[in-house]
Amino acid sequence: MSGLITSLNSGDADFTHQLDALLARGGEADLEVEATVSGIIDEVRRRGDEALVEFTCQFDQLDISDAAALELPPQRLRSALDQLEPELRSAIEASAARIKAYHEYQKQESWHYEEEDGTLLGQQVTPIERVGLYVPGGKAAYPSSVLMTAIPAVVAGVSELVMVVPTPGGELNQAVLAAASLSGVDRVFTVGGAQAIAALAFGTKTLPRVDKIVGPGNIYVATAKRQVFGQVGIDMIAGPSEIVVICDQTADPEWVAMDLFAQAEHDERAQSIVITPVPELAGEIRKAIANLLPEMERREIIATALSNQGAIIEVSSMDEAVRVSDRIAPEHLELMVDQPLQLAREIRNAGALFVGKFSAESLGDYCAGPNHVLPTAGTARFSSPLGVYDFQTRSSLIMCSEQGADHLGRVASKVARAEQLTAHARSAELRIKRNNSDER
Repeated sequence: MSGLITSLNSGDADFTHQLDALLARGGEADLEVEATVSGIIDEVRRRGDEALVEFTCQFDQLDISDAAALELPPQRLRSALDQLEPELRSAIEASAARIKAYHEYQKQESWHYEEEDGTLLGQQVTPIERVGLYVPGGKAAYPSSVLMTAIPAVVAGVSELVMVVPTPGGELNQAVLAAASLSGVDRVFTVGGAQAIAALAFGTKTLPRVDKIVGPGNIYVATAKRQVFGQVGIDMIAGPSEIVVICDQTADPEWVAMDLFAQAEHDERAQSIVITPVPELAGEIRKAIANLLPEMERREIIATALSNQGAIIEVSSMDEAVRVSDRIAPEHLELMVDQPLQLAREIRNAGALFVGKFSAESLGDYCAGPNHVLPTAGTARFSSPLGVYDFQTRSSLIMCSEQGADHLGRVASKVARAEQLTAHARSAELRIKRNNSDER
């Protein structure tokens, strides 16, 4: 440990072990969370609104007796937008416009092609009917998460958007409600945690059952999403926020430090990592962290996150920096280097790439346009950011002509009989032309 943040060197004999230990967030402590969440889900599934009210009163200190009190009337959302401070409203509207413009490019259309014998094959793209949006509300309020989850769903053509947001102590965040109104959310319920996920997954008398749940949350929310997957679709299991900054001698140490802080201030389990082949820069970044931290409003959270999960990793070359980063597969990856676009082409695993020193990750959080709901905990190796495609289903389209059924029936019959699935074979054979029955 060196000061506020761990120091690692890729040249150390046990570097791989050290890196694995750094990335291993979670573990046995989460078993208790699993059990707690499982119990909550079971109660909501069995007792519906009654359990939902009990858990909301318990965890959010709300004094309610009827689940109907959890739903906000549409006019409440509209009034929040109308009463929003003008400059903040303008900023949220600008963010919404940019997010919508970006996600319009992701729209997928149905397609098909026709073969020579008249057989038509294709793909039919259909919006999901009803989606649940989880918006965090605990240590902070996130109108940006409303925009990032609702807008792509609207662009995709989702029929109904149901938003849940915790309101500890009954405090409603006006910016969150305004964002819901602006982005086209249909219904909003002031409920959060695992109980909200369970209600969306199974439905209650008050909360409608949805087809898919999207949006980030704390460990209880993430665990609940994992446990209800299969009952409903989910976007991903989003863990604590994380950033990797690859930097060379051209990077400003204070810029790097502040970008680390921007992730670390989310919560104590957030992860901020620097990778650099420049030892002198590593030292300058440590100094910048020490100098700037006392100025931060959330310095206790930042310090805990940096101390427990942060690291400055010295590597031998930029090629090695890429290899280490790809192994981490970070949620956010900043490239503060001399030739950032060139380096970006070498990156395989990252949720979002921030290319060049002016591309602060925080701009992506709010208003650049791409989605800020991103794969975490190494899942960028096989997962992608939330997008329009997450709110659409794709159905294969098969329309055989008489001639096509004759041809394909012969192929299918041979394969089916090789698998000893004779009903499959005979079903295909019924479509073979009678004058060619000698080949059955």
